[in-house]
Amino acid sequence: MKIGIFDSGLGGLGVGLRIMDALPQYDYVYLGDTLRVPYGNRSQESIYRFTQEAVDYLFERGCLLVVLACNTASAEALRTIQQEHLPAHHPGKKVLGVLIPAAELAASTGRRIGVLATASSVRSGAWPREIHRVNPEPHVFQQSAPLLVPLVENDGFKWIEPILREYMQPLLAAQVDTIVLGCTHYLYLKAMAQKISPGSKIISPEELVPDCLADYLSRHDEIRTRLTTGRSSEFLLTDVTEGYVALARRLTGREIEFCQVDICK
Repeated sequence: MKIGIFDSGLGGLGVGLRIMDALPQYDYVYLGDTLRVPYGNRSQESIYRFTQEAVDYLFERGCLLVVLACNTASAEALRTIQQEHLPAHHPGKKVLGVLIPAAELAASTGRRIGVLATASSVRSGAWPREIHRVNPEPHVFQQSAPLLVPLVENDGFKWIEPILREYMQPLLAAQVDTIVLGCTHYLYLKAMAQKISPGSKIISPEELVPDCLADYLSRHDEIRTRLTTGRSSEFLLTDVTEGYVALARRLTGREIEFCQVDICK
């Protein structure tokens, strides 16, 4: 059985490829919901429905474990999927998110923590909740950045820096010492964020998730021993265009062959 990696679009490729490079022995399916990206301005109900459809589809494709390489989905849908959907419909299968590893690192290193995230993630309150679950002492300042995902998905990098600087200004005014890039699309903006705030520690989830997944598998033989080790990978999108293929090449530096699939029921 395979490991599934899901994102609202192409942003999760950075996380997915890091996982595949770190744990190359397993079989993988990457799914990007490019037909409905971005998720960050959607209602909680829509985000949950889209995420559930993606998880169900990946399980149907032979996945045993799914990683939500999307902070918005992790913030808005993960807990309900884990506590309600899996026991009722997919017992024995697992869904993990990318939010908690970044929140735990921020809580252990920062005292004034800024979180740059989608509007839905900010509204969910998941970042302050998970940070304070680990350490109640840090001050947490959230900032939504709704234009960043569409710009990344549409290769609008030449317009991003002044917009990112504007979004980060309230965090800089709050004198944060740590900034969490609370969306996997933002990992491609890490160098830019560090340039804007050179004195802050920048936390990006793609650096943490592979080790966290390896640790999880080492502690859960009932999952690890059922995973197949054919070293294969599939890349699926709900909408494939020449633009998406070219953008994936620019984001990752790799030639990726995508297949288009329909996950809507």
